[in-house]
Amino acid sequence: MTQNVLSFIATTGIQKANIKQGCPFCQVADLRNIVDRQGEKILLKNKYMTLEDTEQLVLIESDRHNGDVSNYEKQEWAAILRYAIDNWEALLKSKAYRSVLLYKNFGPESGGSQEHPHMQLIGLKNIAGYTAIRKKNFIGIKLAEKSGVTVNLSEFPIMGFLEINVIWRTDNQLRIAAEEIQDVVSYLLNQYYQGCCQSYNLFFYKSDARYICKIVPRFTVSPYFVGYKIAQTFNADYVTFIKHEYLAYCARRWVSSRL
Repeated sequence: MTQNVLSFIATTGIQKANIKQGCPFCQVADLRNIVDRQGEKILLKNKYMTLEDTEQLVLIESDRHNGDVSNYEKQEWAAILRYAIDNWEALLKSKAYRSVLLYKNFGPESGGSQEHPHMQLIGLKNIAGYTAIRKKNFIGIKLAEKSGVTVNLSEFPIMGFLEINVIWRTDNQLRIAAEEIQDVVSYLLNQYYQGCCQSYNLFFYKSDARYICKIVPRFTVSPYFVGYKIAQTFNADYVTFIKHEYLAYCARRWVSSRL
């Protein structure tokens, strides 16, 4: 079986790692290769192209350096998600790439190099990005459902331990999907694992006419996955605990938003 492997340009990566100046995304006047702009949201070509045979774009979400999904206003986050999905769709429809990845890093364990809130769009010219992904990676124990938007806790995670999927089908459901994603992120950063989680990833997929956002809290990667690609899940009792804890957290969050 052919294995998908991205070729990393180490000399560019080293150059990127040695950046010493302040946040480049805060210095908007100095940004180059801007592709599109919508208010504070900016789409530009990545200055440090570290992957061969790809197009790497950065989507700056906000001019607030400490902005994040967890602290945006609901309408603000929904507009950011809409902008990201629209640009992702445009790249997919261009037929210039074999596949296009959309994802977000947040926090020191997430694999990102910049704190400023941003997403990344990666056009892969020769690689099918979903080759190792299976439909079962998106099924799981239902946590919530609202107006056709489903939130579940993955029974067959890609890496583990905890992966939460938010699934929707139409553009009209995107606002609700944004709210559900925001609830999950807020839970992970404030309640999950007794508040020890400081990092997460958002990964986006299109499968069977569905949009899927997989939200993954990030810690040190399990050696079982690194060495053997064996994912782990929590035992049934702890999964039940997480479900009840999540629902209770969301209920408190809803009440506090009304006060």
